[in-house]
Amino acid sequence: MDINKVLIFDTTLRDGEQSAGFRLGAVEKLEMARQLALLNVDIIEAGYPISSPEDFKAVALISENIEGPIIAALSRAVTVDIDECAKALVKAKKPRIHTGAGVSEAHILGKFKDEKYGKTLEAKKEYLLQMAVNAVKHAKKYVDDVQFYAEDAGRADWNYLFQVLEDVINAGATTVNIPDTTGYAVPEQYGDLIAAIKKNVPNINKAVISVHCHDDLGMAVSNSLAWVRNGAKQVECTINGIGERAGNAALEEVVMGLRTRPDYYGITTGINSRELVKTSQMVAKKFGFTVPVNKAVVGANAFAHSSGIHVDGVLKDRVTYEIMRPEDVGIKTNIIMLTARSGRHALQHRLEELGYHKTQEEIEQIYSRFLSEADKVQTVTDEMLHAIVNDEIRNVPERYSLEFLEVNGGTSKPAKATIKIKIGNVEGQEASAGDGPIDAIYTAINKITGLSPKLIDYNIRTTSAGGQALGEVSVKLMGKDVTVTGFGASTDITVASAKAYLDGLNKLIQKN
Repeated sequence: MDINKVLIFDTTLRDGEQSAGFRLGAVEKLEMARQLALLNVDIIEAGYPISSPEDFKAVALISENIEGPIIAALSRAVTVDIDECAKALVKAKKPRIHTGAGVSEAHILGKFKDEKYGKTLEAKKEYLLQMAVNAVKHAKKYVDDVQFYAEDAGRADWNYLFQVLEDVINAGATTVNIPDTTGYAVPEQYGDLIAAIKKNVPNINKAVISVHCHDDLGMAVSNSLAWVRNGAKQVECTINGIGERAGNAALEEVVMGLRTRPDYYGITTGINSRELVKTSQMVAKKFGFTVPVNKAVVGANAFAHSSGIHVDGVLKDRVTYEIMRPEDVGIKTNIIMLTARSGRHALQHRLEELGYHKTQEEIEQIYSRFLSEADKVQTVTDEMLHAIVNDEIRNVPERYSLEFLEVNGGTSKPAKATIKIKIGNVEGQEASAGDGPIDAIYTAINKITGLSPKLIDYNIRTTSAGGQALGEVSVKLMGKDVTVTGFGASTDITVASAKAYLDGLNKLIQKN
């Protein structure tokens, strides 16, 4: 392994997807994995196979179709979990099983309360240590590449952590992950921990040391880079920093931090940084959120200047106020403008540049919608293309589809919506009043379908300027045990809202 290179372990499809309200289907995960492969990440953590049939399918699909990166699957230190990982990874060219257990006192006492695991803390620690060793040995029966995570290592007793690491490496672990699971660590302390691990774990040179940081205190990237500075050779991160609670270390920030400051870190990655913005936008679209304009590296304002002094300086010499070139993260200075006369080939080429690899039948469907929207605006932007693809290509069977919608209302009377929906081969129609047009639409849909999911989020954004702008709506709906994201796009925002809600319902009924 190159001593001056750090491996990038992307967990967008696993830990990133654990963000509240985020969920992708297997086909969507495969599409994202293709883009991550173009980004040239070293490892893709594709999912947690035993968690659901859909996650198992996603890991299996990615294993079969993605070449280049190592494909990892997560498990607890439990035999049945590891067996499911092995089954899902069977077609992977470079499979990795990522297994582990909590090592902090909080995790041990919280998860192993029952006396069958030991009556004292020390007894429970011994039980967990043996469980960790057995898990690694079992995983080694299936794959050579086994990673062990010492969950909540940031709050663990260091001496116990050293013992766990030594024993799992002896059992065959090739990578040891030292997660700051709760975002508790600070850079100086976390850097000291890796130095202590290297000093006190006698066989540590037989494994790659990995760092996995959460952003609860806003220090995930700083902590990750502190580890790299002190000798970690793998960083676990997500696109846009998505993940549990406040999220994970943002991949784009870690990568460009290392690239921009070689004088300080002296470390490189194999990442194709020109794919960063495209990947960021794709993740945001898939999960139904907007990248903040001031987001480091990939935000819309990351390379924008408005202050007179700043603009004057940049025009004279870019390095006065820019430490990175926009081209290096994928912001192009020469963009092909798509219009109604651009043709299928230009459209397909741009879709592939944006990460969408569609069948010819899907291209025709997208092209038809593209022409319809292009007739209304001068140029079709990338944002519009993302919205068109999300609106036209559904990855679930479309049991409910919009046939007709009429909305009336104003300041002097309640809003009323009349809607007709196709349900399989039949149609249903209802009218309903509501507290505003969107509420009226959703109430009418619930009457027709007999469903009443909880609407936990509603977002609307425009994808272009002008009166004929294409509006995109995303909604998060909660069923009994599942949360899904629905998308809809139209120049009429009430139509986009109805389509997004119906898309969410289609996803809910598939998962229930």
